[in-house]
Amino acid sequence: MRIFRHYEEVSPDVRGAVIALGNFDGVHLGHRAVLGTAQRLARQAGRPAAAMTFEPHPRMVFKPDLEPFRLTSFRTKARHVEAIGLDFLYAQHFDLGFAAKSAEEFVQEVLVEGLGVSHVVVGADYVFGRGRVGDVAFLRQMAVKYGFDVTSVGSVTAADGTIYSSTNIRTALREGRPAEAARLLGRCWEIEGRVEHGDARGRTIGFPTANVSLGELLRPAVGVYAVRAGIDKGAETLWHDGVANFGRRPTFDKQTLLLEVHLFDTSPDLYGEHLRVALVEHLRAERKFAGLEDLRAQIVQDGQEARRILAELGPHAGPAADVPWRPATP
Repeated sequence: MRIFRHYEEVSPDVRGAVIALGNFDGVHLGHRAVLGTAQRLARQAGRPAAAMTFEPHPRMVFKPDLEPFRLTSFRTKARHVEAIGLDFLYAQHFDLGFAAKSAEEFVQEVLVEGLGVSHVVVGADYVFGRGRVGDVAFLRQMAVKYGFDVTSVGSVTAADGTIYSSTNIRTALREGRPAEAARLLGRCWEIEGRVEHGDARGRTIGFPTANVSLGELLRPAVGVYAVRAGIDKGAETLWHDGVANFGRRPTFDKQTLLLEVHLFDTSPDLYGEHLRVALVEHLRAERKFAGLEDLRAQIVQDGQEARRILAELGPHAGPAADVPWRPATP
């Protein structure tokens, strides 16, 4: 999949694409319905299949002081879009200048003159342009004027009626329900980043950890999780079962939130490596222990519980696949 960073940079061979528009944060099952529709229509028409997303996320531009909320980094988002089978991804730079474009300017300058779209696919609630005045009805009017087609994909829901939405996924993660978040995503939610140097205290009690900063990603509920961690090795990802703590480490009087991941039955040197950490199940809340021996005993217990849960999940499907979700325990 080829990635373009600006609508004015596209090469002639990608013009005429069927394009899905949206932020697609999380690339959850609802997003996949929109992206999959674009891919299907493109194949039927013999045209390229593409998506346009906006980086940074518009909320980070308009409300930069809010707490981190993203479900996916751009790297993660691009991987999921490519897996659907799209040919191109337009990662349009979003700033206040771009936000000032009117809805019609966006259609004329970006979609028509810049990308030369043949067909646009959006969710039913998609809005765009200065003041968010552009909607599906407006887009259809512009399609008649400029000569392209529009398809609107309605909301997609789970069997119990829950809407597949980024908002519902964020709520589940913040409340310590990763299995519910995974049900809406169609896979386990991942924290992805470079392994950083820590204080190496875990090694002193027999449980070395890899420390990963969450950056712009949403902060899930603090506590201990059963996880699967993937180490990127070029195009391949090597997966390991493990247990992780996300929190402030009150036993050591720390305050900074940090994800610490312990991999079972292996101790690779991970400093500087790119790590994918899939949250499978929340085991317990974080708490302060009286001393290192009490902490160590609890880590042993956490590890045993995590091994049991991950064994029930079954072996990983493949070296680069997403971690499948585990239904929540009734």
